[in-house]
Amino acid sequence: MKPLLLGCKGVRLTNSETEFYAEHKPVGFILFRRNIETPDQVKALVSSMKEASGNPDALVLIDQEGGRVARLRPPHWPSYPTGAAYGALWKIDPDLAGEAAFLGARLIADDLSALGINVDCLPVLDVPVPGAHDVIGDRAYSREPHIVMALGRAAAQGLLEGGVLPIIKHIPGHGRATGDSHHTLPRVKASRYQLDHTDFPPFRALGDLDLAMTAHVVYEAIDPDEPATTSRKVITEVIRGQMGFDGILMSDDLSMKALSGDFSSRRKAVLAEGCDLVLHCNGEMEEMVPIAEGCPSIAAAATRRLDRALGALKKPARLAFDRGQAQARLAELLAIPV
Repeated sequence: MKPLLLGCKGVRLTNSETEFYAEHKPVGFILFRRNIETPDQVKALVSSMKEASGNPDALVLIDQEGGRVARLRPPHWPSYPTGAAYGALWKIDPDLAGEAAFLGARLIADDLSALGINVDCLPVLDVPVPGAHDVIGDRAYSREPHIVMALGRAAAQGLLEGGVLPIIKHIPGHGRATGDSHHTLPRVKASRYQLDHTDFPPFRALGDLDLAMTAHVVYEAIDPDEPATTSRKVITEVIRGQMGFDGILMSDDLSMKALSGDFSSRRKAVLAEGCDLVLHCNGEMEEMVPIAEGCPSIAAAATRRLDRALGALKKPARLAFDRGQAQARLAELLAIPV
């Protein structure tokens, strides 16, 4: 297997995509709106991805947060609240907010597992600050770290209870960035003290989870030259060290304009500086080929982390789940005036 998470262009694999996946055997895949039509179509696509890679346990990711970041949408799938909606409920009753965040994630997990999708890019642990770019905005639970960490934990538990792995993102924190890393390289000028006390605590609190996605953000107080994704200092000193994260560390999307260099160079830098997996999302073959060609097999440490994560999916003991009751209770909680 190669330490790659790759997308595809449409609602079914082309012959060239099937042959490419069979040759390079990526660890997993990611789905976007362009890949989604109906439940049966998504199930077939996921199955064909796993078959092409020769790996029935391949990771299959999706961004299903709720609010504006939702790849599965009506009429086939329900809408879910923004992270900020749970944060607003926290101000009324923290216990009810935690219950709501758990139920929302548990219902999302039910949607995903029915399709063969086993990883959700949730929870968002970024802590926005006034004046930051709204790329995070209402995706965040709150501007208060203790609320973010509590609701993020509840959401992660809901996903795991439904047999879906959560990804904490965007480690070590995207909330302070004044630019959108899809289009530019954000630079954060905050002091190390500010980062340690506002941005980093939610990731430190949830550092026991098995998957994390990096931020394409430069933290000038730590490494003024490289974004976290390709900064050995940020990854070693902060993510692996201060935060104690020993799970699978994946890059955010390699095609985002925050990163520079050709795609082979980007992949090399991501793996060389400490990430376990490389994520590439847009399904463009001319970009995937240089990423995959010459890419080494997944490292031993990453294999150990991957095996541990997959083991969490296979734990048999889960709480009884009644979807109808969960939907009704979530609706009741969200109807509370905030």
